[in-house]
Amino acid sequence: MFLESAPSGYDQYREDVPHGKMATIEYESCTVGSKRKCMIYTPPGYTDEAKYNVLYLLHGIGGDELEWFHHAAPQVILDNLYAENKLAPMIVVLPNGRAMPNDRAEGNLFDADKIKAFETFESDLVNDLIPYVESHYPVLTGSENRALAGLSMGGGQSLNIGLKHFRTFAWIGAFSPAPNTKVDELLIPQPEETAAGLRLLWLSCGILDELKHVSDRTHTCLEELHVPHIWHEESGGHDWLVWKNDLYHFSKLLFR
Repeated sequence: MFLESAPSGYDQYREDVPHGKMATIEYESCTVGSKRKCMIYTPPGYTDEAKYNVLYLLHGIGGDELEWFHHAAPQVILDNLYAENKLAPMIVVLPNGRAMPNDRAEGNLFDADKIKAFETFESDLVNDLIPYVESHYPVLTGSENRALAGLSMGGGQSLNIGLKHFRTFAWIGAFSPAPNTKVDELLIPQPEETAAGLRLLWLSCGILDELKHVSDRTHTCLEELHVPHIWHEESGGHDWLVWKNDLYHFSKLLFR
């Protein structure tokens, strides 16, 4: 299915709508052995008296917890959707998916220890970050209340982690997933149980993306294993115009 572009102005700051807040927090990571930073978006009208769903939104290989904020201003996209009553209430957590003591995007990003750190993030997310969020924010804690999505390297992480932990995340989105995406037999070892546990599995990629073969392979795998999913091809390459468009469309489907 071809994914249309979001409407004009969807990513433009508007003075006439309520605004959520973006904040940077620190949490203790037993996995890494240090405190780690992440950003958290709380929606307009946020209150401790309510209960919220949570979307964990991951960055690419060249980024960190600030990448979405600096390149896509997701809070603007989300604020505008809230103003149009198109989103379910949710907090958005933007972690650093490179789980290592020096987790900055510097030096050779393809060093073996840095690539390994993206795999280590699975433990950091499940055992450290999620418990922190659920003990510090008024969030709902069922799998149907948690979503995991990301772009490029983070898209591969979302598939690798989300499909393994389908009892933790019922909503999974992969935007232009990178070659870190596991191959078929490792990605979905329990296809029937995985399919039953998911509310939404989203896979999308720009038609000019040089890594589109990864999405094509994954789409074929999901079809062959009869795992229901939404597959979108769209205009563009491996770039922010694609990923912002994905966030706009994907977020509207969550927690319905």
